[in-house]
Amino acid sequence: MTQPTLASHTASDSASSSSSRRDFLKAGAAAATIPALAAQLATSAYAAGSDKLKIGLVGCGGRGSGAAVQALSADPNVELVAMGDAFGDALNSSLNQLMKSEALAGKVKVDNDHKFIGLDAYKKVIDSCDVVLLASPPGFRPVHFKYAVEAGKHIFTEKPMATDGPGVRSIMESVEISKQKKLSVVAGFCWRYDNAKRAFFDKIHEGAIGDIRMVYGTYLTGPVKPMPPAATRPQGMSDLEWMVRNWYNFTWLSGDGLVEQAVHTVDWLAWAFNDNPAASCTAVGGRQIPAEGGNIFDHVEINYVWANEARAFLAQRQIPNCHSENNLYVLGTKGTGQIGARGAVVNGETNWKYSGPTNNMYQTEHDEFFKSIRDGKPLNNGDRMAKSTLMGIMGRMAGYTGKQITWEMALNSQESIVPSEFPDGWQTKVAIPKMAMPGITEYV
Repeated sequence: MTQPTLASHTASDSASSSSSRRDFLKAGAAAATIPALAAQLATSAYAAGSDKLKIGLVGCGGRGSGAAVQALSADPNVELVAMGDAFGDALNSSLNQLMKSEALAGKVKVDNDHKFIGLDAYKKVIDSCDVVLLASPPGFRPVHFKYAVEAGKHIFTEKPMATDGPGVRSIMESVEISKQKKLSVVAGFCWRYDNAKRAFFDKIHEGAIGDIRMVYGTYLTGPVKPMPPAATRPQGMSDLEWMVRNWYNFTWLSGDGLVEQAVHTVDWLAWAFNDNPAASCTAVGGRQIPAEGGNIFDHVEINYVWANEARAFLAQRQIPNCHSENNLYVLGTKGTGQIGARGAVVNGETNWKYSGPTNNMYQTEHDEFFKSIRDGKPLNNGDRMAKSTLMGIMGRMAGYTGKQITWEMALNSQESIVPSEFPDGWQTKVAIPKMAMPGITEYV
C-alpha cells in the first residue's frame, strides 16, 4: 500500500501499572501477531561521535522542519541526507530554509536525487537514512512507522500516532517489534521533556498531594489551521489532494483538533495517572462555527473515569475570540497541583513551586533521543505514546457518537477511517466524510 506523505497517579493505580500495561498489549495483540522478523535484532550502538548518522525527514511542514533543526543540533556528527513530502513546494520551501541556517552549515546535504516527492516518498526516505523523523499527517503515521521499524531505523515520530483504533493497534504491534530490535523511538509529546513538567509530575507521583481524585485539563485556543473557502480550491484539484492539502480539517487525516492538538493535554491526564488508561468516558461536542468542507468538531469536553472512580476532565475548543487557556489542575486527597500562569505549583502538606532551569523541550527530546542511540541504550516512548493517542481517540468517539465509550471499545474498534490504498494516486476516489452527529453516528 502506498500512502501520501505530508508537511506537517493514585496508589492503587501505581500498584496496577504492570498489569495494566500487559492487558493493554494483550488486547492489541488480539488484532495482529508480531511477525517473525521481530526476532532479528537489527541495530547496535553507534560509537559516540565516530559514526555519521544519516537523518531523513518525512513531512516537510513547519513541525517537520523544526524537528529537522533540532535533530541536526542534537549531535555533532549527523547529516540530513533525504527529505520526502507529497508536495514539491513544501519540500523545497523547507529545504531552502534549512540551508539558510548558519547553525546548520555543513549538515544539510540533500542532493536532488534524495528529494522524494509523491505517494511513496516515505519509503525512499526511510531506505536512505539511519534515523527518520516522521512528521506527516497522523492518519498516515501507522504505515510510515511500520515501514521504518521493519527497516530497523531509529525513529522520532510526531504525535498523535494514529487517527483510529486499527491504526493504534498497528502502532502497538510495531512498538513491540521496535523494542525487540533495540530501536530508539521518541514521540512528539514534547511536554514529557520539559524540566518544570517533569518536576511537577515527579512531585505528584511521590505523593505530595496524596492520591489523585480529579484532574482538569484545558486546551482552549483559536483555530489551528482553518479550512479555506471552497472558492479557493484550484480547478481540477481532486478531492483527495484537496483534503491532504487541508489535512487538519478532516478526521481521517488529523484525528480532529482533539486528537491532533489537545492530545498534549490528554497526555498530561495520562501522565498524572502514571499512564494507566481511563476505563471509560463520555463527552459532549460539536461544530459551533460552520466551515465550507471539513468534518472536525471545533469543541469537545470529555469526562474520563478510572477504575478507582477517579476522574479527569478535558475542555477543548478551537474558536476565535474566546477565552484562551492551556492549564492543568490536579486535586488530591492531601492537596492540589497546577500547571498554568503561576508556573508548576503544588499546595499540600508542603508547598512547592518549580524554580529550576528552563529548557527548550523540543531540543531536549532530540538531545536525549540521539544520546540513547550513541549509548546503545534505546529510549522507547512507544507504550505511553500509544496509550495517550488512544485516550484521545476514545474521547473523540464519545463526543462524535454521544455514547459512553470504554477503553476496550476504543481499543477494539473496527472503524478504519483512513483509506486503505490509493491505486490511482491523487485521482483515487475518496469521499469527503460527513460531519458526525451525536446520537446518530454509531460506534463501530
